[in-house]
Amino acid sequence: MRPIPVVFHIGPLQVHTYGIGLALTFWWGYRYLARRLRHNGFPDGWLGGTFVWVVVAAVAGARAAHVISHFSYYSGHPLEILAIWHGGLSSFGGIALALPVGLVSARRRCPQLGTVRLLDLLGPVLVASWALGRLLGPQLMVAGGGKPTTSWIGMYYAGEVGKRLPVPLFQAAECLVVLLVALAAERRVTREGGPGGVVIVLTAALWGLSRFFDEFLWLPYDVGTDPIEALGIVMAVSGLASCGWLEWRWRRRRTAEGTSPDAERVATLGGAEDRAVV
Repeated sequence: MRPIPVVFHIGPLQVHTYGIGLALTFWWGYRYLARRLRHNGFPDGWLGGTFVWVVVAAVAGARAAHVISHFSYYSGHPLEILAIWHGGLSSFGGIALALPVGLVSARRRCPQLGTVRLLDLLGPVLVASWALGRLLGPQLMVAGGGKPTTSWIGMYYAGEVGKRLPVPLFQAAECLVVLLVALAAERRVTREGGPGGVVIVLTAALWGLSRFFDEFLWLPYDVGTDPIEALGIVMAVSGLASCGWLEWRWRRRRTAEGTSPDAERVATLGGAEDRAVV
């Protein structure tokens, strides 16, 4: 199979499939979050203005983190720093800058929406968007494959010699699993009145774990433990620890109030409305 074209022309205009993929991913993430906000009783009219700032911050942070983690290359090729159409956007960097920008803007534009509640609504959106972004971004860009392989599952990517592991497809599948787990956790919290924050920390933990294995097993960076692997482990450990702590604190509070979480669950199972959105 020949590489998927990464560039095409409309008259004199050169269009990169990578850029189109990112634009579609951002649009889809916007629509999905707006739907979840409405379903949970919050307005979404404020989201458009916030989203513009989030997109700018995400691209800037993602590129900056990638350049920093590969500084040995970019120090010798400074003109490549802005060439995002060649790929090179770090998920960690994008989230690290876009998330606080989005939270501050949301706090100002929609004060009735608490930060923890917004994060729980945002968790499934982030992981679902990242899965779609893998299919419409790295899968369609220059040098988007993983380690060289002769396996039947290998694919050809523009700018790379021979077949490569289709890491973007692996990542999309991983994120689908994380999404299903996050939605299941959301249903449980909604049904049982569980603690806020569980959905986002569980999502972050599982996504961080998947990023570690992506970098360690499949991506072609044989230079020892890189910053992405380290951050993935930190996210996984801290996220799972936070999830356990939130659950423990919630059960302890229920016990102190004289209400058993298990008894409360049984009492409300029949009439509770499942408000989680797929």
